[in-house]
Amino acid sequence: MDTPVTAAPQNILLENRSRLRITGVEDVDAFDDASVTVNTVLGTLTVSGADLHIGALNTETGELFVEGNIHALLYTESEQRGGGFFSRVFK
Repeated sequence: MDTPVTAAPQNILLENRSRLRITGVEDVDAFDDASVTVNTVLGTLTVSGADLHIGALNTETGELFVEGNIHALLYTESEQRGGGFFSRVFK
């Protein structure tokens, strides 16, 4: 299996299923208290749970912090990758 070459590393650190740190984040596509959908260097990542909150997002460093009750992490590949939620808001 070939691993794509990326400009930034992709790391995920989950602490006690309540605090999540993700690197390699390009943009946040959508979020609410039950899910956060993030465009990363390795594809689209959906974080599912309850009482989810974005603690911090730094698009310059590609870091995202999510807090809440985290139930699942799911990667999906998307053929069309348009701008995410924040890129559409801050045009």
